[in-house]
Amino acid sequence: MQAFREAILAGAGGEELAALPLPSSYRAAYVSRDDAAMFEGVESNDKDPRKSLHVGDVAVPELAPDEAYVAVMAGAINFNTVWTSIFEPLPTFGFLDRLGKESSWGARHALPYHVVGSDASGVVIRTGSAVRNWKPGDKVTIHCNYVDDQDPSAHDDSMLGANQRIWGFETNFGGLADLTVVKANQLMPKPTHLTWEEAAVNALCNSTAYRMLVSRNGAAMQQGHKVLIWGATGGIGSYAVQHVLNGGGTPIGVVSSPAKAELLADMGVEAIIDRKAANYRFWKDEHTQDESEWRRLGKDIRALAGDDPDIVFEHPGRQTMGASVFVCKRGGVIVTCAATSGYMIEYDNRHLWMRLKTIKGSHFANYREAWDANQLIYDGKVQPPLSAVYPLTEVGEATYQVHHNLHEGKIGVLCLAPEEGLGIDDPEKRAAIGEDRITAFRRHGA
Repeated sequence: MQAFREAILAGAGGEELAALPLPSSYRAAYVSRDDAAMFEGVESNDKDPRKSLHVGDVAVPELAPDEAYVAVMAGAINFNTVWTSIFEPLPTFGFLDRLGKESSWGARHALPYHVVGSDASGVVIRTGSAVRNWKPGDKVTIHCNYVDDQDPSAHDDSMLGANQRIWGFETNFGGLADLTVVKANQLMPKPTHLTWEEAAVNALCNSTAYRMLVSRNGAAMQQGHKVLIWGATGGIGSYAVQHVLNGGGTPIGVVSSPAKAELLADMGVEAIIDRKAANYRFWKDEHTQDESEWRRLGKDIRALAGDDPDIVFEHPGRQTMGASVFVCKRGGVIVTCAATSGYMIEYDNRHLWMRLKTIKGSHFANYREAWDANQLIYDGKVQPPLSAVYPLTEVGEATYQVHHNLHEGKIGVLCLAPEEGLGIDDPEKRAAIGEDRITAFRRHGA
């Protein structure tokens, strides 16, 4: 891939890129099927991605008619890469094997290794015979909804597709590599004012937050809505904050330190709760929650925002769901996309049914939602919460940082890009949006 790197950095056009020969192999971050049992008997927090993630050469797969090869300039770490790297809650090779049974093209994915990564920015270098809207030379970001459009269940909302998958987690050939293979309907235009690493971190988390809050498939947020956001400076929380502000709502951001509260204030949030300073104890013990602590949280929210939240943006899961259901406004919505503190959820159902509240599940985004969320990045209405950047050779350490919540926002990974700061095509647009806004998370040392 070195020839492609040099050509892209030199500003080569599509014809020149298309004329370069494809290599037989490429550098990638992957886990090995032979290692799937390596952490058996080890506590989750002690499972170390630095031991399971390898960086080495893998074979270039054949290109299907509806796919594209993308030279990856940068990728990003998401929690699904953490899960793959620690083989939890189960090894992802089962996903690859099921995909492998669907078709001859699916069979390419069932390999002894799994190339990880569900975010990327880069340049298209080849397209399959059925691809219409993309060509070599196009600079793109990649969203992670991998869907079979021959399935009728996917044609109202592709996230409801019976065989909908997440690229790089439930498929092979992910974005933490120098090359990736994606379906054409995963491609979106790269924002012209962002670097490769800034552009790479957005698609998964920004699209997820957009569907949860803005889309009719989520909470359908309206102007004036008050929205409680757990982890408001985290990977998806930081996008949620921006969508609420852009939509004329009031974000009530929950963070865990004065430094994070300062960052949140810099983003324009006025209603901020430092949960560690407040010392909420939602659980008396492993089996018993404390309603008086829920009430204390609700009182604090009303003191800051003037009312109960219309929407609760939920992703911690077990630790917070009881409180989220309680504090949500009568008739309001608790929208959830994850369970980072545990997925076996407990809450008092009386506070749900008697106050006509709704718990709504949400998972990533369809192409329309991902495209619209990307457009907000493209237009400078939403900023990338990039907090740190690692080279691909240190992908294990980058994943370790996310596994142990030692970061805020998103962590980028340089793949073909040799250094940070490259890839900006419209410096005037960047200046108009504001360097301080774009790089807020780096400035705060998040």
